[in-house]
Amino acid sequence: MPRIGFLHTAQVHVATFEALLRDADASSSCVHRVEPDLLDQVRRDGPTLDVEDATLAALRRLADDDVDIVVCTCSTLGSVAEALGGRLPVPVVRVDRPMARAAVRAGARIGVIVALESTLEPTRALLAAEARREGASPTIIDVEVPDAWAAFEAGDHEDYLRQVAHAARSIADRVDVVVLAQASMMGATTTLSDLQTPVLASPVLAVQHALSPSSR
Repeated sequence: MPRIGFLHTAQVHVATFEALLRDADASSSCVHRVEPDLLDQVRRDGPTLDVEDATLAALRRLADDDVDIVVCTCSTLGSVAEALGGRLPVPVVRVDRPMARAAVRAGARIGVIVALESTLEPTRALLAAEARREGASPTIIDVEVPDAWAAFEAGDHEDYLRQVAHAARSIADRVDVVVLAQASMMGATTTLSDLQTPVLASPVLAVQHALSPSSR
């Protein structure tokens, strides 16, 4: 009966991950920390020492809440959080690592959909790392959807997901798998089920990973 700590940078993720965890294992429990200022800071300044210190403080608060594992649900901040895991008594996993591993195993051509420019480089680096682990050399084709993030920040999630889905469709016939780089994009998968190309979203895979005994 694991207890999972979630570090978010948007309040909207709380309900999403609560529901996913309840569906996956009703006997498990979780705790959330929402730190929107961390995303603002890393977007503005990059992964500075101040960002690391603030992220470490948030992670420690979660670890102190008797969790078995921490999941950072922000793709932009994920590499920072994961790198700090060695300084905590519990493992820390970035939300998109299980997805990246699945994408590398799915084929040699990976399409990546991003709404935040700051997410692109961490996602590409993660895919490259997982490719090295698998002994693969995939081609990564990325599509940025900058107007989508403006819709997300305005609270227009329907338009946000519509733009994400449109971007995924635009690239699906050129790749073996489509990666939705940000956890907030998961809802777009419901309108993409007709595609022959698999579309991966990180939240479900991350929850499955966190519940696995091998992750802790």
